[in-house]
This record gives sequence, C-alpha cells and structure tokens, in this order.
Amino acid sequence: MQIPSASFAPLSAVTVEAPARLHLGFLDPNGSLGRPFGSVGLTIDERGTRITMRIAEQTRIEGTRTDAERARIERYLEQLQAAWGGPPVAVELLRAPRAHSGLGSGTQLALAVGAAFASLAGRSASGAEIAQLLGRGRRSGIGMLGFDYGGLLVDGGPGHVVDAGGALRSSVPPLLCRHPFPDAWRILLVDDTTREGLHGDDERRGLASLAPFPQALAAHLCHLVLMRVLPGVVQSDFDAFADGITKLQQTIGEYFAPVQGGVFTSPAVAAALEAVASRQTAGIGQTSWGPTGFAFVPGAADAARALATAQEATRGKPGIVCSIVTGRNRGATPRAVDLQKFGVDAG
Repeated sequence: MQIPSASFAPLSAVTVEAPARLHLGFLDPNGSLGRPFGSVGLTIDERGTRITMRIAEQTRIEGTRTDAERARIERYLEQLQAAWGGPPVAVELLRAPRAHSGLGSGTQLALAVGAAFASLAGRSASGAEIAQLLGRGRRSGIGMLGFDYGGLLVDGGPGHVVDAGGALRSSVPPLLCRHPFPDAWRILLVDDTTREGLHGDDERRGLASLAPFPQALAAHLCHLVLMRVLPGVVQSDFDAFADGITKLQQTIGEYFAPVQGGVFTSPAVAAALEAVASRQTAGIGQTSWGPTGFAFVPGAADAARALATAQEATRGKPGIVCSIVTGRNRGATPRAVDLQKFGVDAG
C-alpha cells in the first residue's frame, strides 16, 4: 500500500495505525535449499500501533513508555530527515503492543513513523521502501508486507538485487502469496507478560549458535505451507490449515528450542495451548520468539471454549493474559487529522 501523501497536503497532521502480526514460522532458516528464511504470517485486528504526527516548530516525542522506545523514534526521525528532508515534527505514540512479545512491535513502530513522516514531507512510500530505509525486514518480510496488504502472507526471504550503479545489495523479502484470512476463524492469544522473546544481541548470538537446518526439514516445511496451510485458507478448510500450522510450528520450534528454552519460550503458554489442542481441533504455536502463543480455531463458539480452557490451565500462574482476536485483511490505515477542530495551532 502506497501512503498517498497528496491527500494529506492541505493538513498538517496524520494518524497512522499499523497492524500487529503473528509470525507463523520460517521455511528455511539458514538457506539449506538455496535461499534463507522465507516466512509465513498473518496480520491481526488487535494489539496494533497507532501514532499521530504533526508539523511543529521543533521535534517532540510524547507517549513513549520507555527510554528505548523514545530513542528508537528519535533514530527513525533522524534517518527519515537525512533521506527526505522535511520539517520538524511532533510525534505522539497513542498505542503500541508490549515490546519483544512476538507481535512485531519494532517493525510496526518504524513503519508507522515512516509513513506518517512521508505524508507530512510530501512523499509517497510503500512499507517495503520505508523498511529498507529504516533497516527493518532483514530476515522476515511479514511485518512490512502486513503493513502494506494485511491478510495471510508468505514472503520469499531476503535476496540480492543489482542497483542502478551495478552494485549488488540486499533486498527486502518479496511477497510470494497473499490471501484474505477467513472472517469466521478466530485466534486465541496467550501472552506471558513476565517474559520477553529473544532480541538484539541475544537473538543474533542465538541464531549464530544453531546447527544447520536440514534440507529435508526445509522441504517438509515448504510442502506444509504449499499443500496444507495455503489450500486450507483458500478453501476455508480449517482442519487442513490447523494441521499444517501445528506441524510447521512443531518442526521450527524444535529447531529453535536450544536457544529459546523449548518449543515454546514460556512453559505456562505451552501448557495453555496444549490443553486447548487436547480438547478441540486447533492450530497451535508461538509467534516469532514469543512468549506469545496462539491457537487458531474455526469459530466464535470454539474461541470461547479455547479461552476458558487456557484460563483454567494457567490459573494461579502470574502474568498470563489470554484474549481472542481475528485476522485483519487490510494493511495500515493512514488518516488525515484536522488540527483546527481541536484548537491546535498547526504551525
């Protein structure tokens, strides 16, 4: 989705809502079949990021919860102004998911800031262009592709392209497949707020310490996505989809287990999802490095049962938050803000 800056030209402020995403698994983590990573993911209708940005006399950042969050926005603005010019801006972070919980909060924040800045600077930019400028999407393209398109997505992993000067450079992961997620299906999320998923230097060291991913397993994952997950979504065959997701997650979880402490990062999340899967048909797994886990179910009544089961299985365990969400079949939503009706000086 191109952010249509022209439509915001008469105004001095914009709000951007970026969807959260579930990262459902890599296809070939270290390129044993010739191209590394490649991934499957889904945007969801809750836990997204929302910011408002307006032209201001000097740069100002409000609403951040941590120094790291504020520093990240400052860095993004410096990179954007270096690349595109543009005026000083005031940024207000209105909503964001918990960092390092598996919902893509870092990429959402970068893309929301980039899209808002582009509109105020009079530019048009896709999620992929913003991601490349701000250094996102180096392994998985699900966050940036979800920002542009929404829905269930498969990317091809990062590759290389020849630029205008003839130099070889890394490219952001291309979109291979996008399909609407069935409206009736629901997703149970189970988050362990006492934990964080791997990130930063720990993530880089963890990836570097893993053994090579076997070609046979990479082929198996590709087959699951092509012949179970995608046909299941296209034909609304929930059983096929759930079976494919669960097997994909189990395989990739076992591979990452040495650095994340098990197939699931959180034992409490694992207990909740295993209880759900033992009582009803569900596609279970962990998004990214967790700790948030998920269980796909075919309808609202199934979701209510799954929620009750997860809550029962985690009763007495501190920090566990369970909720029901749906898939989101659209990307980010930019909206112009008329500051005058709020009595705010746009200059």
